[in-house]
Amino acid sequence: MRSKYSNRFKYIISVKNVLYNKSLTTQSTVPKSSIAILAVIFIIGLFVVGFDQGHIASLVMGETAFDEMFIHELTHDLRHSMGFPCH
Repeated sequence: MRSKYSNRFKYIISVKNVLYNKSLTTQSTVPKSSIAILAVIFIIGLFVVGFDQGHIASLVMGETAFDEMFIHELTHDLRHSMGFPCH
């Protein structure tokens, strides 16, 4: 009876050792180019939410974008929750 259980424990221990050693040798790396791309997307998003007062929409709408501030109104509550004062 004892040998039956000891074999199970040996198997469990050997599986744990294999999984433990495998996790130590396997390293996942993120390419630096993808980090750079995500950083650029973050900076653009931060500008749109935090600082845009019609600048982006003015490329299409002209001077009326500064008066109506569509993006500012769409992101108004998000702007305040991030700590940006806007009025």
